Amino acid sequence: MALSQDPVVHRHKPKSSQRQLSAKEREELLRPYLPRPMKQESKNPQRTRAVRGFLTNQFHLLIYTILHLAFSIYIVTRQTYHAVFDRVLAILYYHHRTPGLIRQDVKDLTRLPEHLSVILELKRDGSTQTNIESLVDEISEIAAWCSCVGIPMLSVYEKTGILKNYIPSSHRAICDRMHAYFGDDIPSVQIGAPTISAYLDGSSSAAARPASSHLSILLLSAEDGRSTLVDLTKTFAEMSQRKKLSIDDITQDLVDIELTESVMGEPDLLILFGPRVLLQGYPPWQIRLSEIYHVQDNNGVGYQVFLRALHNYAKAQMKFGR
Repeated sequence: MALSQDPVVHRHKPKSSQRQLSAKEREELLRPYLPRPMKQESKNPQRTRAVRGFLTNQFHLLIYTILHLAFSIYIVTRQTYHAVFDRVLAILYYHHRTPGLIRQDVKDLTRLPEHLSVILELKRDGSTQTNIESLVDEISEIAAWCSCVGIPMLSVYEKTGILKNYIPSSHRAICDRMHAYFGDDIPSVQIGAPTISAYLDGSSSAAARPASSHLSILLLSAEDGRSTLVDLTKTFAEMSQRKKLSIDDITQDLVDIELTESVMGEPDLLILFGPRVLLQGYPPWQIRLSEIYHVQDNNGVGYQVFLRALHNYAKAQMKFGR
C-alpha cells in the first residue's frame, strides 16, 4: 500500500505545519501504484469492434469456402473415377444374356453363396406402376444371374413390401426373362414371402423343358425385420408367464430356429446396389454373419456389381469368431 511504503511527511511534522493535499497531489502520490491505463485504440470503439467482427466472419467464410471447394472436388473426382471404372467393367464383362459367359466369369471362384440376398429400392419418380415394373425388371435380371451361376436361393428386400401384392405377375416377368437367357430349358422359379405361401406357376413349368435347376425367391419388407423380433419376444414372454416355456429354454438356437421358420435363414452374401451402406430396416438377426458388399457411388443394379460381389465373397475369410 502507498501509506505503508512511503512515509507521509505530515505525520512527522507538527500539526501547525500540516496541510491538506490537493487532488492533483493525491493523484501524483498514488500514480506509481495504479495499473497502467489501457491504450485507446480508437475514438469510436463500437466501430472498431464491428470492423473486427466483420473481418473475422469473412476469414471464417473464406476457410469454409476453401474446405467446401476441396471436398467438392474430391467427391466429383471420386464419383467420376467410379463411374468410368464401372463403365469399363460393364463393357469388358457384359453377359449378352448368355449363361455360358456368366459361368465363364465365375468358373475360377472357389465357392459361391448358397443364399444370396439383395436390397433394392422402389423409385419415387414417375408413376407407381412404372416404378413397380422397373423394380420387377431388376429382380428378373438378378434372378437370371443367380440361375446362371447356380445360386439356389435369392431373397429380395424392398422396404415397402409392395411387390408382395404382385407375386403372380412378378413370377411371369421373371419366367419371361429366364426365357431370354435360357431359351426353352428354363430353371423352375418359385417366389413367395414370409407370410405368403410360395407361388409356382404350373403352366409355365409344363410348357418348358425339364428345368436345369431350381431358384427360390423370397420377398422381404420392413415388417419382416424388427417387428418380427418384437412379436417373437412377446410370444416368449407370454409363454413364460403361462409356465409353458422356461426361461432357460430361451436360447440363441431357439430364437434362430423360430426366425428361420417365420422369416428366412441367414444369407451368405448381402449385396447393396445403392451408393451407401444403408440397410433400410433389413431383418437384423439374419445378417449377423453375412458378408455385406457394396460399391461406393454406385446407383442401380448392374452385372459388374453382382460379379464383383461374388469375387469378394470367394476371397473372404469366414472365421466365425475364431
